[in-house]
Amino acid sequence: MQVDGLAIALRPRAMVEAADLGVLLVQRHARSIWLTYTPVLVGLALVALAAAHITPWLASLVIFWSKPWLDRSLLFVLSRAVFGQSTRWGDLWANRSAVWLHQAFSTWTVRRLSPWRAYTQAAYQLEGQRGAARRKRRTQLLRGKRGSATGMQFVFANVEMVLTMGLVAVAVWFAPEDSRGQLFAWLMNSTESLEASLVFAAIYATAVLVLEPFYVAAGFAMYLNRRVELEAWDIEQEFRRAFA
Repeated sequence: MQVDGLAIALRPRAMVEAADLGVLLVQRHARSIWLTYTPVLVGLALVALAAAHITPWLASLVIFWSKPWLDRSLLFVLSRAVFGQSTRWGDLWANRSAVWLHQAFSTWTVRRLSPWRAYTQAAYQLEGQRGAARRKRRTQLLRGKRGSATGMQFVFANVEMVLTMGLVAVAVWFAPEDSRGQLFAWLMNSTESLEASLVFAAIYATAVLVLEPFYVAAGFAMYLNRRVELEAWDIEQEFRRAFA
């Protein structure tokens, strides 16, 4: 990685502060992120809604289980954003094989269960290491940081749950007053109704659309901060700028 090309100022930060930097990165590059990410999520959501015809609860499960795969598209955009580059849908499409198909098995299995996947994802996707070297790198990144990475994921998981229920509450709030309780019960029993499962899956997909970029960016910024600690990127960046 060309440190002198980074468009963000690097310095050692607390991991919580680094996560805040990720949120700011999303705010600054919101147009690139959502214009590129939204078509991917919409396509996935359509597949998930179709899967509901197999069994109603499958729609939301498909969206939930696919999040590590969605995160790869987001990290592609964010890895360009830190260099000040905007991303269009065509850029992602041109790199679709590397982003969507590379490391497919682990993306769809073990990384779905990882409690720190946003933090370690950049090492898997951007560093290009394999086998023992990749495992060693992951261990190095996590040393002393497991608590911070797990805590960040726990916070976002709870925010996602609250946001999803908030969207359900909004839908119920717009219903006629005498039918709100019935509508809420219908949505909460979506596993027994195809129509309710489709509505709930659409609501959940909306929550993922809004929140997932912030989650991935927070983990990516924490990863960059860890590399500052390990490799003194902040000092290198200052020297390169001083003697450019």
